[in-house]
Amino acid sequence: MDDRGTSRSEDVMTTGTTPMDEWKHIPWKPIERNVFKLQKRIYQASLKNDRKKVHRLQKLLMKSRSGRLLAVRRVTQDNQGKKTAGIDGVKSLTPKQRLHLSTSLKVDGKASPLRRVEIPKPGPSETRKLGIPTMHDRALQALVKQALEPEWEARFEANSYGFRPGRSCHDAINAICASVNQQAKWCYDADIAKCFDRIAHEPLLAKVQTSPTLRRQLRAWLLAGVMDHGELTRPKREPRREDASRRFWPTSRCTEWKTTCAPTAGRCRTESRG
Repeated sequence: MDDRGTSRSEDVMTTGTTPMDEWKHIPWKPIERNVFKLQKRIYQASLKNDRKKVHRLQKLLMKSRSGRLLAVRRVTQDNQGKKTAGIDGVKSLTPKQRLHLSTSLKVDGKASPLRRVEIPKPGPSETRKLGIPTMHDRALQALVKQALEPEWEARFEANSYGFRPGRSCHDAINAICASVNQQAKWCYDADIAKCFDRIAHEPLLAKVQTSPTLRRQLRAWLLAGVMDHGELTRPKREPRREDASRRFWPTSRCTEWKTTCAPTAGRCRTESRG
């Protein structure tokens, strides 16, 4: 009897699942706290310009279980495009598939092509082309973003508002109103034609100043290509050095806008000049 009880208990210990192995029982608050602590250390090291420490902490964050789980949750549950599939057709993952995806995330320098879709623009018949990565690539991009974001938050200008955590378009509007509420000023709205199709990759990768592992992964994403109606189109390789400056600054269409602000009402209005 004693032997049978012991064998049963050992069998339960070896084959049973613990709450941590199930997605619904994962303690998200401690996981978010662990990721935030690592991001805070990356931010402080970036303020001190300690590049070696920044790269070491980024590697630690991307390999941590907390970082991988949080990246998968943000892509498969929190993001509005969680039910949008890439070229592999994978969407709406089950809890078991989410756990498997979190264990398979690895910065290996590989990337799958994007799926090209067209979404309507505010115009009457215009559409905007949108590239959708696979679920695996989106989770890996979220993981890399968690590592790179605190480094660059410590180095960004105080008056930049695009794609930054905790900032929105309304913050930019308030900053513009605060700077032009005394007198009218000229603003320029630049529309760069085919920016991401023509921009050179090497200046971007050199600007990031990251580790070789992340640089290879970023280059793989830039060169992944687009799958449009069954046809794969990959971006051309970077031009020669003498042509890099011309490719890096694509043709732009600029529109001048006269911006005025009503100091009493605190609202801005714009008048097109052409």
